[in-house]
Amino acid sequence: MVPGGNRGWLLRLVIAFGFAQAAVSMARPAVSYRALALGADERAVGVIAGVYALLPLFAAVPLGRRTDHGRCAPLLPVGVVLIAGGCALSGVAGSLWAMALWSGVMGLGHLCFVIGAQSLVARQSAPHEQDRNFGHFTIGASLGQLIGPIAAGALIGGPDMADSSALALVVAGAGAAVAFTSLWRIEHPGAAKSRTRQGARVPVGGILRARGVPAGILISLSVLSATDILTAYLPVVGEHRGISPAVIGVLLSLRAAATIACRLVLTPLLRLLGRTVLLTVTCLLAALLCAGVALPVPVWALAAMLVVLGFCLGVGQPLSMTTVVQAAPDEARSTALALRLTGNRLGQVAAPAAAGLIAGVAGVAAPFVMLGGLLLLSSGIALRAPSADLPDRRRPAVGQDVPDRAGGRRPCREPKG
Repeated sequence: MVPGGNRGWLLRLVIAFGFAQAAVSMARPAVSYRALALGADERAVGVIAGVYALLPLFAAVPLGRRTDHGRCAPLLPVGVVLIAGGCALSGVAGSLWAMALWSGVMGLGHLCFVIGAQSLVARQSAPHEQDRNFGHFTIGASLGQLIGPIAAGALIGGPDMADSSALALVVAGAGAAVAFTSLWRIEHPGAAKSRTRQGARVPVGGILRARGVPAGILISLSVLSATDILTAYLPVVGEHRGISPAVIGVLLSLRAAATIACRLVLTPLLRLLGRTVLLTVTCLLAALLCAGVALPVPVWALAAMLVVLGFCLGVGQPLSMTTVVQAAPDEARSTALALRLTGNRLGQVAAPAAAGLIAGVAGVAAPFVMLGGLLLLSSGIALRAPSADLPDRRRPAVGQDVPDRAGGRRPCREPKG
């Protein structure tokens, strides 16, 4: 497959990602409801939500390294197996510790799938196609986030919350397995070339010093933390405010639908505003809306806020992928994306744990104020990101050779100021 050629692989990838993400998005609130039914408090829900990201936190960079050199096992099918198994086994687990363990397996599966999928998009897309293709790729995630909570809300409820949430988790596992139907014709990109290519391995510190990489990681961390805590803690907010699981499922799906709408119009928005302005404004609006979720507003107002919030959060993920890919050296793009995912998982470990502590002290709505502060910081970072408006031109990494005025080569150094 050649960058810029037939994009049938992208459609198949979006479909597979949709099924895998739907399973995870269905399972995350179901895990929260099942944990509550088994006697968990807000802090325990936060710990279980954090364990989902704990294993991926340590596995992301090694998997990215192996993907860069074509030595990795087929990550897409492995990821589907782990997601399906983690969902189903969470449903039959009889203790909070077992639920936390299988939640971690589910998170590891999601990581495997996403690293494999992002590497595919990065290698199969020409530089001018990356914003568009990453935007289309993340539509699969948004479709899953749209369908999953509705399905969970339809199944969870009634007098026996433990049994209905267990059923939702088993159904989520079966749904993840359906992703195999779209994976059979997708090959891992550039494996043969990567195996024969020789070159020094770019150190992690060098990747992190590349201009644009830290900004992309922080923005992605903030946006994903907001999405994750919304998914895990909106059910808790609903329990305290008397909102049924079915309505919570609809609210989460409205947010996901708005994210899909955002990504469908991402290319014209980029042409109109540019990457810096688009990232800055959407992070700022998302900060205000996340803090607004903490207010005791009626359901219709909460729905309106989540729609606008979903649209704003839809910008950060695809553009942060492009920012990281274009800032990193060619031979370390998968590792750079894995570092971005490590940042995401760090946020998914720390943010729910912090949210659980804050909720236990200041109430269940307080974590959304914390998210507002994190997104406000990301807005400032996006405004100052040096490579944010360079979608088609690659900046060299620190230490990488660049041409000098005399026609020779010199190492690129960190700019002053």
